[in-house]
Amino acid sequence: MRYYCGEERHLAGGFGRFFLADTEKSLSKLKKSYKNSIQLIYLDPPFGTGDTFSMKLGKGQRAVKIPLYQDQMPRDEYLQWMRSILKACHEMLAPSGSLYLHIDYRMHAHLKLLLDDIFSEDNFMNEIIWSYKSGGRSTRYFPRKHDVILFYRKSRKVYFDIRAVGKPRGAERRNHMKRFVDEDGRVGFSIRSNGKLYKYYEDSLIFPTDVWDDIEHLQQKDKERLGYATQKPEALLQRIILSSSKEGDTVMDLFSGSGTTAAVASKLNRRFVAVDASPVSLYTIRKRLLSLGSLIDLSGTASTELTLSYPKDMCEAELDFEIIKRGAHRFASVKSLNLNGAGSPPVYAAIGTVKGNCFYPVETNCHPRLPIKLQLPRDGEAVIHLVDSYGHQLFWGVD
Repeated sequence: MRYYCGEERHLAGGFGRFFLADTEKSLSKLKKSYKNSIQLIYLDPPFGTGDTFSMKLGKGQRAVKIPLYQDQMPRDEYLQWMRSILKACHEMLAPSGSLYLHIDYRMHAHLKLLLDDIFSEDNFMNEIIWSYKSGGRSTRYFPRKHDVILFYRKSRKVYFDIRAVGKPRGAERRNHMKRFVDEDGRVGFSIRSNGKLYKYYEDSLIFPTDVWDDIEHLQQKDKERLGYATQKPEALLQRIILSSSKEGDTVMDLFSGSGTTAAVASKLNRRFVAVDASPVSLYTIRKRLLSLGSLIDLSGTASTELTLSYPKDMCEAELDFEIIKRGAHRFASVKSLNLNGAGSPPVYAAIGTVKGNCFYPVETNCHPRLPIKLQLPRDGEAVIHLVDSYGHQLFWGVD
């Protein structure tokens, strides 16, 4: 028996919700649900590159190249699109909230003017330069090795804690300072200037400026890299989230991509709302968040609930499986999945139960290989959930 679910809920992976949806089309619903309640919004939209981005899923002969998104919108259309998104962000932010817009030289100046108009120039906080060394080296002009992150507040009530991202000064001697040890055993350095004595301790904090050259772009063999084009490093989002939100606050990302914002928010005990139009984003964020394992929720009393929402999938599909009994346990062994008469190896598998529109998994497999063996739950009708490379969400009841 086929089921048609539009949601799944996991008791692990984070304090948040992912929506598989077109960002602009989801704004009306999001504004109703989150008006004046989001503490921090990070946006990493298309940069206006004119490129088409894709990701390879699977290995060897089974590898499939899946499109992610096309960054080919005409400039006027792009700016109108971004205006509607930024206006919605302003409505969703709490009075103490802030927005970080990640962009590069192509649309930087245009979006700065849009933000001045929507948020007002008085609420501009910083133009952050993220400088990195990776990529090619042009000889036709100075190599372009930085992105811009525009930082705006909702109001003067903004929450910002630079101490949360400070780092100890350390033992490095600076500006010909003299090393000393005070009566409490603290090591420091001193310098006299214009008749005044200045002291700095090794354990005192140094804060980042608006030029971030200490966070590197992800390299090809970086352990953090997931193969998702335009993926940002966790260190970048960690600095943003720590400085502009507190534990328990809600962080939003309307271009979720590889799920870096959601993953870092979960690790830092924040809630998150993430949106992306690509099924590959859903596949990547599910795999990434479930790998974090079970976490304690914000009340400290139970497991978390990660909710993934997507359109119901009505495509024609056939599943070949058998029930295997081993002692007191029963297993579903999935032999093959076929869509429209063609084999379609799953990239994700789970078994659980269905209530209404929602699937509740009790066992998941983010690296399935046929045949897939899944243990049937003891209570309720068992339902198998399979996802193929193209993002089809397929559910079957097990008789």
